[in-house]
Amino acid sequence: MIDAIAWKFQTGSQWVHLPEKYGSWKGAYTRLRNWAIDGTWERVFTALLAQADADEDLEWVVAVDSTIVRAHQHAAGARKKGTRPASLATTPSAGPGAG
Repeated sequence: MIDAIAWKFQTGSQWVHLPEKYGSWKGAYTRLRNWAIDGTWERVFTALLAQADADEDLEWVVAVDSTIVRAHQHAAGARKKGTRPASLATTPSAGPGAG
């Protein structure tokens, strides 16, 4: 089952193209979803990380630069097309409690 799931994500193919040697694509897909929902994958990855850490096999490298992380132009404070509308004047409320 793990090989079927790994094949799917390595190739990027659709589940229906899963080779017959891995069994039913529906079974592999269902197992993947169930394991994601019930937390099996999280427990597996946590155990693998703990084992690798105990064996001192982990080397954390984080690299972030502007070629892979970009903010949307509006998030960066860019003006939208056209001129900025003038501020509307504030007028007192005529509702209850105003005055």
